[in-house]
Amino acid sequence: MFRHTDHLQFDAKPEKPDPVYARKLQELIGGAYGEMTVTMQYLFQGWNCRMPGKYKDLIMDIATEEIGHVEMIATMVARLLEGAPATHSTEAAAGDPVVAAVLAGMDPQQAIVSGGGPTLADSNGVPWNGRFIVASGNLLADFRANVAAESHGRLQTARLYNMTDDPGVKDMLRFNLARDTYHQNMWLAAIEELKADGVEEVVTPAALQDEEYTEHAETLWHLSDGTASDQGRWAFGTAPDGKHTNRFLADPQPLGEKGSAPAPDPLLYATYDGSMGKPRSTALGTEGGLVGKIKDTLDPTKP
Repeated sequence: MFRHTDHLQFDAKPEKPDPVYARKLQELIGGAYGEMTVTMQYLFQGWNCRMPGKYKDLIMDIATEEIGHVEMIATMVARLLEGAPATHSTEAAAGDPVVAAVLAGMDPQQAIVSGGGPTLADSNGVPWNGRFIVASGNLLADFRANVAAESHGRLQTARLYNMTDDPGVKDMLRFNLARDTYHQNMWLAAIEELKADGVEEVVTPAALQDEEYTEHAETLWHLSDGTASDQGRWAFGTAPDGKHTNRFLADPQPLGEKGSAPAPDPLLYATYDGSMGKPRSTALGTEGGLVGKIKDTLDPTKP
């Protein structure tokens, strides 16, 4: 259950309208690293967490906080659009302040679709996409993704902070910057806590390391023209997991045979000279096994 209060987490009061900046601020709502992404990412991580207790409670606390961040920025966008003035040139051209504001740089959908309010889209008007979120059920993998999301979110907030002189906008963004700082530190601390509790290790998942080819789990392959990649900790000494020893392979050689695609199915009409022999698989769209037998049995055209 969620409850809503009509008080914002922090004030969203611009000093004056600015439709151009309102469009820029859309990135923090519906962009890949915007507040909608972290909201849904954390909600689904929390709902998908199979371990009741401090980790699930933490995720749900932050997920719910992020809903409030969406509301704050959406409110700021709406207020930046309120009574947005038109330039003299667009007033002369359009004769309508709202249309003129659109022509001056406001996202047209903010006028046409949402009636002078925010949209669930980025700064280019591209709708938010649920594929932005990461919720795998593995807390270590998810928490690392959360650090990245908060890092990019704070980076974009910092850039937007330098794109406005409005004291009211800057005031809200100072709050957002501070929360992003805490969230980065928080997820990093949670990662260390997972390790300290023995729930996860450094490599995720920790399983199957006895199955993998260990000799390939320790080497940096030198595959570029750069000359300095062997100068980092990743190229020598004990690996962060304490189980492997980092090494540098200066002249790696291919371990596999020559790569080539198999002969194409003739019903797909790929250009082919016969040099790879005949295709080994059935035509795309046909089915073998039990499903194919059932369909053949039910097909009245077949004897």
